[in-house]
Amino acid sequence: MAQWRELTSLQDWKEVLEQSGDRPVLVFKHSTQCPVSAKAWEESQAYTNGEPRQDVSYVWVKVIEHRDVSNQIAQDLDVRHQSPQAILIKNGQQVWNTSHWHIKQEVLKDVLEQQ
Repeated sequence: MAQWRELTSLQDWKEVLEQSGDRPVLVFKHSTQCPVSAKAWEESQAYTNGEPRQDVSYVWVKVIEHRDVSNQIAQDLDVRHQSPQAILIKNGQQVWNTSHWHIKQEVLKDVLEQQ
């Protein structure tokens, strides 16, 4: 089982981006007002509650409550903002991302096993 760390500040994000040089990071961007996002969050948690990769950091940000962080993630990674959205980062660069109904426990498992 892996723990999700919530990003609530730009400093949190900066630290995570730097850490991605040492270990991959999976970022989940979550809208607390969207049922599609709620389902994707459940799927993401199901993955980390199972047998997730232990050498990956798992972080999430609430896109409405922490819009500045969400926007900075999109800008730094040069990825169009969506929510829900899952982004895999290595060495400060996004190497994979998906959104909405494509965020499934099985998809996360497959992607993380291949990276």
